[in-house]
This record gives sequence, structure tokens and C-alpha cells, in this order.
Amino acid sequence: MEKKVRVRFAPSPTGGLHLGGVRTVLYNYLFAKQHGGDFVLRIEDTDQNRYVPGAEEYIFECLKWVGLEPDESPLHGGPYAPYRQSERKEMYRQYAEQLVKQGNAYYAFDTPAELEAMREKFRTEENPSPQYNHSLRGRMRNSLTMSEDEVSRLLKEGTPHVIRIKMPENETLTFTDIIRGEVHFNSSLVDDKVLLKADGMPTYHLAVVIDDYSMKITHAFRGEEWLPSAPVHLLLWKYLGWEQEMPQWAHFPLILKPDGHGKLSKRDGDRLGFPVFAMNWKDPRNEELTHGFRELGFLPEAFINMLAVLGWNDGTEQELFSLEELVNKFSLENVHKGGAKFNYEKAKWFNHEWIKKLPVDRWQSTVRKEFEKNGIIIKDEEKFIRVLELVKDRCTLLTDFFTQASFFFKAPEALDVASVKPKWNEDKSMFFDILSEKLTTLEEWNATAIEALFKETATEKGIKMGELQLPFRIMLVGGKFGPTVFDIAALIGKEETIARIRKGLSDIGL
Repeated sequence: MEKKVRVRFAPSPTGGLHLGGVRTVLYNYLFAKQHGGDFVLRIEDTDQNRYVPGAEEYIFECLKWVGLEPDESPLHGGPYAPYRQSERKEMYRQYAEQLVKQGNAYYAFDTPAELEAMREKFRTEENPSPQYNHSLRGRMRNSLTMSEDEVSRLLKEGTPHVIRIKMPENETLTFTDIIRGEVHFNSSLVDDKVLLKADGMPTYHLAVVIDDYSMKITHAFRGEEWLPSAPVHLLLWKYLGWEQEMPQWAHFPLILKPDGHGKLSKRDGDRLGFPVFAMNWKDPRNEELTHGFRELGFLPEAFINMLAVLGWNDGTEQELFSLEELVNKFSLENVHKGGAKFNYEKAKWFNHEWIKKLPVDRWQSTVRKEFEKNGIIIKDEEKFIRVLELVKDRCTLLTDFFTQASFFFKAPEALDVASVKPKWNEDKSMFFDILSEKLTTLEEWNATAIEALFKETATEKGIKMGELQLPFRIMLVGGKFGPTVFDIAALIGKEETIARIRKGLSDIGL
């Protein structure tokens, strides 16, 4: 019987969730749902020095916003709990000790000062950063160079120590990556990684293997930056006797800077003025705020769509995909091997398309909050919906709606009179005087009737329509933007239209 597909995302609670992290979540989620499997979220909090309060809650809120919630996690529970590595500490030591007994790992008692001295002593131009490996382990303080009695005594006395994997010399290690095909490594090029730290916590290398085994993970997907660690993990699966249970691996390409040179970082986002995190992240250590896509006005549908095609396509020209379509069409075989360049303008294009594509009620409440934040309380829900429908084609971000539509609910505080003044004259002033009087008696208040009256009055005064519509727009809106001016007048109502014309005449003067 074929095993049930089980995938996992295993972030460290050390800060905000980066674009690359959310894309890894997305690809895991799509693969699991496509195969009727489970998506597991595991918190890798073994590095207590880097733990940041609030980071775990932030991760869950991000996944909730984008609609990629796990089936099992510390928050949702599940049959393989606990899902925080810090709560599984005893299990890791047991396996680390087993590896020592088997001769695949060893105790190392070197102090930080001794490690630094080793790096200084053996540094050369060819090897500027010496590693604790097969060629140097024999010169260090570990259970391979000490007598059994001395090792027993140090352990009994509680002397601080780590457990390191004993990497074999000159072995070729191979695995088949779903995206990259067969990948080979020479074991001599990898150092003896620490498996268990002095505080009893496992490193990522040991924990990831034990957790994937004990949680019955069938497929492990992660960024290509983890490829250099693959030899250590391959050996641990072998040494622990679990080779047959090892998940299939896929290493995703990096998300690159817009110029294609190097991995996209927070610094690049700050420098070039775009977000790299899913949501705003305020680092409690230094109060530094990093902007996120949600707060800048992105829809989760657009964010997910943009991430999906950042390194994948379905082999067609299609660019817009709903989550349901992605579940149906996604395949790891179509994930590119090379890195994908991030393009913020393209990200905004996706958002603009999704604003137009989705029904207004999908994002209406988010826009309402933006209005309320800026001091406009929406009282007429029907009018609000009509306004949003009218301006949505002009909005790239949800935050644009306030600029593009606030004048429907509140008269502009300042008018761009400088755009009108050069061509303003007595005839135009008289036209708007007459128009405002005629509008008071207009029985049907709609865009068609207002436009007809406007044309009729312009003809009477012998002025071209084109010369009058800009001043009319600036009186109603304050600037050179917005939908059709007659639609604006229809929606803001008779009294408000007349009041704004009269205020405009006063501001423009002669």
C-alpha cells in the first residue's frame, strides 16, 4: 500500500516570514493537497540564543492570512505531538548517544577558546577558515583522542561537551532530488557537524532527521541553501537504520534580487523600497519595523499567485491562478532549477489583476478599515460598494482606494487650482454659476441626466465640453484623477455636487 503523503514546513522562531519561506510553505501545501496528504508545521526552536518572542505567533498569523493553514502544528495539535523541538529534547539525546556507541559520532570537549586557537593555528591562504574535520579531529580534545577512562570521568563530572558526527573519508554520497535529479557529494569536503550542543539541544542536522522519521514525513522540500547539509543528513538516515524511510527530497531555487545577482534579502527590500516579508514584523529586540505585503495593501490571493509563479509555471501562458487551480496544476517537475528574479512591479500587477477579478465583498472590509483609519466612517454600505466597483480598476493596492475614493465621502480639503487658473475666464465662471442653478431643479439625479444638462449648458454658452470637464473634476475631486466626472457627481449627490461647485468657484476666483 502506498504511504500517505506527509510534508512539513519547519521554521525557526527567529523573526519575520520571508518571501522564500512562504513560497516553501505554498509548494508544500499544494503538493500535500494535490495528493490528499497532510501538511505539518513544526517549530524548530532548538537554537535558544536566536529565539525571538512573538515570532511563532507571527508565523501562524501569516499562514492564516494567506490561507495555508497546516493540518498539524503546535497550534492545531495532531497525532505526532509535540510539534516544538524544544519539547522533544530527551529523544534527541537518546539517538545522539546511540550514534556515539555505534562509532558514527563522538564526544568533543573543546572549549570555544580551543576552537578559536585551532582556526588560527591551521589557517592558510588556501584554507582561510579551517573546519573541524577528518584531518583535524585527531589534534583536538574529543573521545577519539582520549582514553575511555578520561572520557568517562569528564562525562561524570558534567564537563561541557558536544556530540559531533564522524564524517567518513572520501565516500561518495548520492541522492535523487525531485527537481535536480541525481546529486553527488564527497564526504571529505564536509566537516564533523555538531549534532547535540552543550545545552543538550540538538542542532538542525540531528533534529530534522529524527523528526522527519518520527512524524512519518514522506517528502521534504526546502530551499537550495540546504543542499550542502544533505551529506550529513544522508548519513544520519543511514547510521540510524532508517534509510528505507527517508523522505524524497526537493531543493527549491532561490528567490533572487531584481538584478538577478544573489539571494533576495531584507536589506535589498529596504534599499529598493519593497517588502520581503508577508506581514509587518516589528523586531522586539530593537523595535525595528519591517514592512509586509499585507499592510502595504496586497490581497492574499495575489500574494500567493505571485509566489507560485516565482520559480514555477504550468507550461502555458497562464499567469493568474487561484489556490484551487494551483492545487490542481502544480507539479514539482515544473519547478525551475535556476533562481527566480523578484520583480516588485510584477507583484503589484498581480494585485491589480486580483482586485479587478475578485468580488468587492472579498476585500471591502479591509478597505473600510483604511477609510476609518483616515477618519472617514462609512454609513451607507450600498454607496460604498458602488464606489468601490467604480474605482477598483484604478487601484493597484488596497491602500490606493482611500486616495481614489475618499472624495466620494468627504469634500477635498484643497483643490489643484493651479491646473485650472491659466485657462480660466469669466465665461467659464458664468458657466458653472448657471450649471449649479440648473442642477438644483434637475429631477432625475443620475450620470446620464447630469451629463445631458452639462452638454446643453456648454452649448448655450458656446464653450467646448473638453475645456469644462477638468475644472468640474477639480471642483468635485480636488485633482486630476478619479472615474468619469458625471459618475462622481451622481454618487456624491445633488446637494454635495452643487456645494462643491460653489466652493470651487470661490477658490479659483478670477
